[in-house]
Amino acid sequence: MKKNLFSLLLVLFVYSTNISANTNKIESIKITGLDTVSRGTVLAYLPIEIGDNLNIETLDLLKANLNSTNLFSYLKVGLENNVLEISVKENPTIKYFEIKGFKEDAVISENIVEQISKNYDLIAGKVLIKSNLDKALKDLKNLYISNAYFDTNISIKSHVDSLNRIGVEIIIDESSQYLINSLNISGNDKFSTEDLLDFFDMGPPDFFLINYFTENDHFSKGEYDSGIEKLKSFYLANGYLDFKLINQKIVNNNENKKIDINIEIYEGEQYKIGSIVFTGNLLGYTKESLLSFFDLKVGDIFERKKIVSSIDSIQREFQNKGYAFVSIDSSVKQIEQSNTLDLIVKIEPDNRIFINRIEISGNTRTQDDVIRRKLKILEGQQYTADFISESINSIKRLGFFSNVEYKILRHTKNSDKVDIKIEVTETKTGEFSVGLSHSNATGAALNAGVSQKNIFGTGNTLNASLSNSSAVDELSFYFKDPYFNNLGHTISYGLFDRSLDASNIDTASYTLDESGMNFGYGIPTSEFSTIFGEARASNINLTCGTELAGYEVNDCSSKDNLDFSFSLTYAHDTTNDYFFATDGSSSSIKSIIGVPIGDYKYIKLEASHKNYSPVFNDKVLKFASRLNIGSGYGGSDLPFYKRYHEGGSSSVRGFDFNSLGAKYSNDKPKGGELSFLTSVGIASPLNISGIEGKNIKVIGFIDAGGISEKVSSFEADDIRSSVGLQFTWLTPIGPIGMHLAEPIIKKSDDKTKTFSFELGSSF
Repeated sequence: MKKNLFSLLLVLFVYSTNISANTNKIESIKITGLDTVSRGTVLAYLPIEIGDNLNIETLDLLKANLNSTNLFSYLKVGLENNVLEISVKENPTIKYFEIKGFKEDAVISENIVEQISKNYDLIAGKVLIKSNLDKALKDLKNLYISNAYFDTNISIKSHVDSLNRIGVEIIIDESSQYLINSLNISGNDKFSTEDLLDFFDMGPPDFFLINYFTENDHFSKGEYDSGIEKLKSFYLANGYLDFKLINQKIVNNNENKKIDINIEIYEGEQYKIGSIVFTGNLLGYTKESLLSFFDLKVGDIFERKKIVSSIDSIQREFQNKGYAFVSIDSSVKQIEQSNTLDLIVKIEPDNRIFINRIEISGNTRTQDDVIRRKLKILEGQQYTADFISESINSIKRLGFFSNVEYKILRHTKNSDKVDIKIEVTETKTGEFSVGLSHSNATGAALNAGVSQKNIFGTGNTLNASLSNSSAVDELSFYFKDPYFNNLGHTISYGLFDRSLDASNIDTASYTLDESGMNFGYGIPTSEFSTIFGEARASNINLTCGTELAGYEVNDCSSKDNLDFSFSLTYAHDTTNDYFFATDGSSSSIKSIIGVPIGDYKYIKLEASHKNYSPVFNDKVLKFASRLNIGSGYGGSDLPFYKRYHEGGSSSVRGFDFNSLGAKYSNDKPKGGELSFLTSVGIASPLNISGIEGKNIKVIGFIDAGGISEKVSSFEADDIRSSVGLQFTWLTPIGPIGMHLAEPIIKKSDDKTKTFSFELGSSF
């Protein structure tokens, strides 16, 4: 009897289970309430499909998934007659989003409003996600508080219309900013309070006239935190490893809207180096050889910056031996009852690495071999860090690319190999043009031609042009192959026919017709240096104006017309970029001689130097100088039209083109046999919305230079100087620039020009 009862219960259980399974099986899915959200979007979040069974766990997961979208203000889910019914009410669609009531650039600006709208998806046409609006409101409040606008009220005003569209306004009632009354540091004994306060770019107000411009008493949480970090770094860099902040108090006085800041610090002991110990696999390096990379010795102050720099030098040494992934860790051990630390440096070289593949991408115009011939590394070679860096800099110096990046990727199958991926971004290296142009030197011109320093992506230079302006008519052809043979020699040749009416470029009145040819050959003397010789022959016809004929009797009455010259140039370039160098230098010295087989006997010496150094994190200091000297020989004078001129965008900025130096009695510049220029500038990336900061620079500069009629007659009175700002932008069509300059050393009769716009400008 019991056995039969048990069997009956088992049958009933199985039957009821099957009934339940069939009852919960989903045969279709019905979604109601959708307006802007698509059915496919909802289905994508469902953890089940038609044919699946619905149970409590799946139902809970389904609800959680749909709620996580933040798309719906109402959600109901049920199963009726095997139909999964999902009923929703969508959150409203954003009709408009605005932030009102703020003063531009006090705390926020229109650009920041635009960024908030994008970052939190508060864009017209998008479904409003309330949590995003809450986050935006919270960030705005924090931003105002961090800039000491403590009494500012921020609220939300919204309206939903009959089409379920919502207009959102964030209303800002800006209060006045709390200003810094005092900033004090206590607990310091080793360094003066005045020196420590210099780490903060804010504090009590300066003299009121100065403070109007400096706004020194304006509080910013970002600047405050930056000052704290500088303070910490200073102590740690000077061996005070136990330094800590004991207390920070920022007290707001609501009555007078002032802020008092008190910072209490603990300096601790200054530590020194007891010994430097190397452990791990030193690969045969002795302690003495590794110590040579250290800018510290036993007994020196424990300077963290120098230690990091020294370890980086050792790491570079191992990487240059092929150990690309060398691991170098450092630790310290305090000698008991002393302020002396033993520095322990552990070296683990890992495998020696070889280069598997070098992949180049982004060169849509430039041929692969043009890039590869600049590489100091080859596939199959041992990894060498310096060779890779030098290769990348050589590619940048080509001037064909606005950006060059590289990655080192460890091979997935062979742990002793890496792939090097080089990605370049092409920039405009030339143009074909027909139309009008304008130059500070020659004025408006009708021109046609091709100018390309990377013709057909070969790395060769081709310039062919026809130009006609009020000052110059020119027809020219020039070609240069920088890799004429496997030795990397350079060959160049050209033809030209040029007519100059100098009266239209604000110099003396004369016309000069010249036609000729040139041929050059260059030989590299090292990776960074080249010697280039060029022969140039031309036929010259000179016609002087009446006034000039009285000033330059010899040249204007001469029937000589053959100019045959030879020049020799030595150039050395270690800069790390063609357009915006941040490190390295470039120098050249060029000698030109009018060979006696022609009718002109003259000598010129032209030298230039540029040096770039990184300063202040992302800033670059540039020093540039140029010296030109010319003279006749063998009883001949330097022809007046071969003299040098100064003034203008490529000279002492702030002065008009060719305007400096001695003048004829008709106030036209004579030019001179000696010209010089010195310039110092600091460039900073300028971050503008939508433009990479590294491609646009603002440069503060000081120029000094001048010109002397004769080398022997140079006087300090010939010097002119200016100060100004230059903006340079590397665009897809090439670099463009403009500058504002104000002369600071000038004479009353000097011609000045404070603004200039240039194409092809660089730093």
